[in-house]
Amino acid sequence: MDNAAFRLIKNNTPGNYTFILKATKEVPRRLMSEKRKTIGLRVPSNEIALALLEALNEPLMLTTLMLPGNDFTESDPEEIQDHLGKRIDLIIHGGFLGQKPTTVIDLTDSTPVVVREGTGDISPFQ
Repeated sequence: MDNAAFRLIKNNTPGNYTFILKATKEVPRRLMSEKRKTIGLRVPSNEIALALLEALNEPLMLTTLMLPGNDFTESDPEEIQDHLGKRIDLIIHGGFLGQKPTTVIDLTDSTPVVVREGTGDISPFQ
């Protein structure tokens, strides 16, 4: 990534953003978008997620939970426990996080592009 993209990420993380970056050869194929050869980077402001990252001292691969037949993501830990409790090993109850997604910023070119407006302020990227 170039210096401008690095500064944008550094100045806006941790936060409510997902950044799309060009994937390098070091990124395993299963982690990147095959059509575009990109990867999403998220540095959350959630204290639990930050503590996990610090304890592991390496990145985590995550996905948003959307159950079959639903048009929305799951964010209530008690409902997740009710639906999936016996099929998953661990649920960390950090409270209800809400339904609004992160703001997605594409940094694959020299000019940032707001792909999706969410909870993160878009003004630093305009």
